Amino acid sequence: MVISAPLCHGFLPFSAVATDSSACSRNRRLVLAAGRRSGPIAAASTDAAPVADAARVARRRCECFDLHQQTVPFAESWARQKSIVKRRKGLVDSDEDHADTLIALQHPPVYTLGTGSSEEFLRFDVQDSPYEIHRIDRGGEVTYHGPGQLVMYPIINLRYHELDLHWYLRSLEDVIIRALHSAFSIKASTVKGLTGVWVGDQKVAAIGIHCSRYIVYHGLALNVTTDLAPFERIVPCGIKDRRVGSIKEILQKSSRGRELNDAELMDIAYESLIKEFAEIFQLSLEPSTDLYLQPR
Repeated sequence: MVISAPLCHGFLPFSAVATDSSACSRNRRLVLAAGRRSGPIAAASTDAAPVADAARVARRRCECFDLHQQTVPFAESWARQKSIVKRRKGLVDSDEDHADTLIALQHPPVYTLGTGSSEEFLRFDVQDSPYEIHRIDRGGEVTYHGPGQLVMYPIINLRYHELDLHWYLRSLEDVIIRALHSAFSIKASTVKGLTGVWVGDQKVAAIGIHCSRYIVYHGLALNVTTDLAPFERIVPCGIKDRRVGSIKEILQKSSRGRELNDAELMDIAYESLIKEFAEIFQLSLEPSTDLYLQPR
């Protein structure tokens, strides 16, 4: 089973799973297999009386590669993601996939297109692009990554969570919404029929995933201090009637133009996101530096 889910829109291609149900609605689920959980989850043994599952099930480990203040070339991080996914797939059948993965970083300016993205949403000649262009195996249309945008790539084995892509997408949205509220007192929300996170009519975070053998990868991109000008050269996510925004822009408007420190905003956003990510997915984050990525 291989499924790509849009970075931008609220539908999921699901012909490999079901043929007579719609995945367009936020209220309907694309369930990947019967049952909600599968695979071994470490549980603490006890001679005491049985307690609630939440109390006795140990949190799953998650390696956390923190490069959130560094810009890493897109091709390099993409190659590393694929390497991790390949290794993790090899551990699935023997139930030896004992830890999820989270990579946090920024990218130099780059445009990415999903598997079926249309070039009609590019406002420039593809042969004369202002930045690198990469077509990758996520769903959705064109988007931009660049400095000041916090990108998080979770590589998650859904066998240990919920075998449901809608649940996963909604959970990533919840991570962002909760993080923005707790860190910046920003009220963010979702938009019916679309994937991502919005503040008013401004899209501040995009989400796009790919799922293969129940392992999901790619992830989310949050505009923290991003220069938004490169978005004007595309139709972001193919959505023509809404604009893109950033956390810094929103905070400056509410503080009457007070100058804000970019590095500090990025740190705050990162710490809040990983906290909410760990809580929502019930993961124990373990810092690691063994990623072999070369920042610019």
